[in-house]
Amino acid sequence: MVINKNICAALEKMILSASGWRGIFAECGNEESNTSEIPAAHRIISGAAAFVFQEFLRSAKRDKGETVEAVPIVLLGTDTRPTGKAIAEVMIPVLLACGCEVHYAGVTAAPEIMAWARTAEKCCGFIYISASHNPIGYNGFKFGLTDGGVLAVKEAVELISSFRLFLDRDDCAAKIESLFSAADPRQLKNVYDKVKDVKTDSFLAYYNFCDDVVYGGVSAVSKVMKNSLISRSLGIVCDFNGSARTASIDSEYFSVLGLKFDCINSEPGQIVHNIVPEGEALEPCVRLLEKAHEHSSSFVLGYMPDCDGDRGNLVIWDDKINRARALEAQEVFALACIAELSHLVWTGELSYDLNGKVLCKAAVAINDPTSMRVDRIAEAFGIEVFRAEVGEANVVSLARKLREDGFLVRILGEGSAGGNITFPSAVRDPIYTVLAIVKLLSVRSDARKRGLFEIWCKCSGQEEKYREDFRLADIIASMPLFATTPAYNEDAILRIKTQDHALLKDRYQQIFMREWEGRKNELKALYGFHSMEAIAYNGMTEKRGLNRFADVGKGGLKILFFNENGRETAYIWMRGSATEPVFRIMADVEGGSIQTEKNLLEWQRQMIMEADSTI
Repeated sequence: MVINKNICAALEKMILSASGWRGIFAECGNEESNTSEIPAAHRIISGAAAFVFQEFLRSAKRDKGETVEAVPIVLLGTDTRPTGKAIAEVMIPVLLACGCEVHYAGVTAAPEIMAWARTAEKCCGFIYISASHNPIGYNGFKFGLTDGGVLAVKEAVELISSFRLFLDRDDCAAKIESLFSAADPRQLKNVYDKVKDVKTDSFLAYYNFCDDVVYGGVSAVSKVMKNSLISRSLGIVCDFNGSARTASIDSEYFSVLGLKFDCINSEPGQIVHNIVPEGEALEPCVRLLEKAHEHSSSFVLGYMPDCDGDRGNLVIWDDKINRARALEAQEVFALACIAELSHLVWTGELSYDLNGKVLCKAAVAINDPTSMRVDRIAEAFGIEVFRAEVGEANVVSLARKLREDGFLVRILGEGSAGGNITFPSAVRDPIYTVLAIVKLLSVRSDARKRGLFEIWCKCSGQEEKYREDFRLADIIASMPLFATTPAYNEDAILRIKTQDHALLKDRYQQIFMREWEGRKNELKALYGFHSMEAIAYNGMTEKRGLNRFADVGKGGLKILFFNENGRETAYIWMRGSATEPVFRIMADVEGGSIQTEKNLLEWQRQMIMEADSTI
């Protein structure tokens, strides 16, 4: 059948990972298209995704020995991509025909639907229609249960396998079309009639959950911190870029805290520039902040979310240069770490004995290309750092495991992508990123206790950098100094021909070892590199002292460099993307030398391209 061939062709072009399923859904096949139509093959793919997920929900309950709900409740929402509505219009009747109850909220930010899933009565799981930061012609799906995040890696792999097996059936298209036609029209009408009420439910669930995250769920802390935020009356701007956050809580939540708020591109679907909140895409937000600051000096922060609203990078008013500028993603995450770890000290959850030794097990969970500036920040607070492979599901799963092992893990995330995940949330969220910085600026020292910034200065041995009238530029100046390749920089992206990444890394090992042995004296003289170590990252597992680079497979490979005292000072890293058809590389260097970072990145590029050319 032609349709089955088209399904196979479409599936082959999709990327299926724990972070989400993504492909070009625009009917014309153009990744930059703003058409709302999807091809017939993608209709079947959408229906199949709904079908296998409802089967997964039922089997998950059986495996746990739980009673399977006669009518599983599935939450459904979309970001603002043009094809989202067409995909939902396929998934809803398929879910209904399979005996599910569907609560459809329309346009909903990813953190909102995940917070909603935590509290929605008898909810079994959610489907979120989105391709996150991919271009507008893409779309896809994120799946989750009721723990506030996407499926864990093991569950995600199981669902992907079921999806592929179903689409391999000769009758897959006929099965989906029959389910699509079998939905009760009255039930279908009821789903759409209730969209407004359902959206209110999701909005309120998210709004109420935010206080637990921002203030740590402690009422006394909440009251004091809220009063501090309100008294400072800071200003925030946002370039929504037509994202799902246009229909979420941002404006109302900030306003209730007494924060001034201004925004642009605030109509859902008003996507006017690149979706990825990096580089040039942040310039409209920079200009907006400069305009707002000119009107009122209280405006010091801005943010731009991606399309599903679970990620956002920051722009700041920098008093040192007297203008607004964008922060690098790694800087954003590092600032959030300083804020949230200082928060733990301020609340007393993180405390020390008379010798300065931390009295509890505490950690930060991050991905493998997160800058080592986070290691330095954690070291200042006396806590540990654990790394997982790239992928939000990997980092969230690692944090959960650490908590099971008795660790206090308040903050986690992927520094390479910006933003942070603040417990009890299990997803990145620009609101929590913005408010982490706002807390740093607002919760100040008084006669009774140190404020957050003074806590950081003391823990990091920089008491001389604290002053009572500090500003955001002072906080940034106190951060560990590193030069790190931005993840979406053109120089960080390679196009390689080798599909077998294990084979590529095996050949790369030969080239790297040749280079290392031949350039030891040069590398020592130029950069102070006295030794090195190869590290593999697969899922939640970090394997140090790697002997065979091929064992990394498709995971992340890092080469860590040490100075004469055995201290880690730099690294180079590589990994093929699981959500885009690219191979990413980066370098991270202590001391802030941009030229050294560029030199190491170019060295990494040359070695990988040589490896690719010889296979």
